[in-house]
Amino acid sequence: MATSLAGKTAIVTGAGSGINLAFARLLLQKQCNVVFADLALRPEAKEVVDAHSSLSRCPARAVFQETNVRDWSQLERMFHTASKEFGGADIVCPGVGVYEPPFSSFWHPPGSPASKDPPSSSRYASIDINLTHPIRTTQLAIAHFLSRRCSSSSAFSSSTSQQPTSSDHIIHISSIAAQVSPLLAPLYNASKHGVSGFVRTLAPLDNPSHGIRVTAVAPGVIDTPLWRDNPEKLRLVDESTDEWVTAEEVAEVMGSLVDGREEVEVFSTTAGRADGREGTRRVKVEGGLILEVSKSRVRKVEQFNDEGPKGAGNTVSKMDIVNEEIMQMLSSGNWEQGK
Repeated sequence: MATSLAGKTAIVTGAGSGINLAFARLLLQKQCNVVFADLALRPEAKEVVDAHSSLSRCPARAVFQETNVRDWSQLERMFHTASKEFGGADIVCPGVGVYEPPFSSFWHPPGSPASKDPPSSSRYASIDINLTHPIRTTQLAIAHFLSRRCSSSSAFSSSTSQQPTSSDHIIHISSIAAQVSPLLAPLYNASKHGVSGFVRTLAPLDNPSHGIRVTAVAPGVIDTPLWRDNPEKLRLVDESTDEWVTAEEVAEVMGSLVDGREEVEVFSTTAGRADGREGTRRVKVEGGLILEVSKSRVRKVEQFNDEGPKGAGNTVSKMDIVNEEIMQMLSSGNWEQGK
């Protein structure tokens, strides 16, 4: 059974738009305070923050903290803001991500005209945003949770073994790209493989002593600005046949991973059911759990022998277009190799 999120606080990076905005909005609806950590707010996000600027207007508050997730000092500042405004954070979502943008793409190497990755920096912005930022934010979240736990331990008698009830959650956004890896986005694919592996690695933290639950969602093709505002990506979608997954559908699943419920219902193929039929089954919500979110379907991503993403909301019909363009570029010898 789910527990109430009322009175809790979440930090959500990338809450200025897309999936993270939908998640932040859902948390606020459940009376959970939210720190919107992003470079800027889209108009729809600013409207949400403004509407939740004071408890006199809403049962939960939202505050905006301008955050460049590539700057570790700014990641630390998110937690300072949560502590100052709300007494600390209970839920952390390092959700911001980019989908192989030209400014930091494998196919536009550092030093090439489209790239903004200076060769002298010895790093890719895409990897910093999609992988390094979730890892560093998780380190900070664990330290934050443990520090709050120690601070509150004085409320418990030294003569009793009673432990504070834990409700600390870190929820990541992986992708079906962690399994299905299009040629278009090598850096994005690599980072999402990394996120999924990282989440599974931290599964043991979900124990009575530490009580930190690290989970993830793996969305399919989501109708967000990441696609809509990028003509180069949007041209790969056939709107007449391909189906979008909404940001709200993903947010609902994310909510089910942080609200304390013991189980969630997921789609199951014949391989996952004792009776050999397709349908649904219930799986335990625990550290390391990764849930794929496609159109009207949620599926547990198994660590071994997983069947992979399939069905509506998991494919784009015109991916072969960009594959052919990449092959022609390489064959012509005109690849912008940079410096």
